Amino acid sequence: MITRVRIEGMSCQHCVRAVFTALAAVDGISRAEVRIGSAEVEHDGSVTVDALRDAVAVAGYSVREDVRSRRELPLV
Repeated sequence: MITRVRIEGMSCQHCVRAVFTALAAVDGISRAEVRIGSAEVEHDGSVTVDALRDAVAVAGYSVREDVRSRRELPLV
């Protein structure tokens, strides 16, 4: 499953590293691509949006309300 979130308060690469490190600590996340202002997280489906919000808050930032989750289908 892939979840994309917009993140407020990020302005530099230090912010990106802080959010990436916080997300990496969440069980169930297999990949996180973090950019200034957003993150795309691939996970096993057990990760909730609240868990993502909490991890981003630990890094000192906040998740905007426009959170989208969708299941990616494998290519055959």
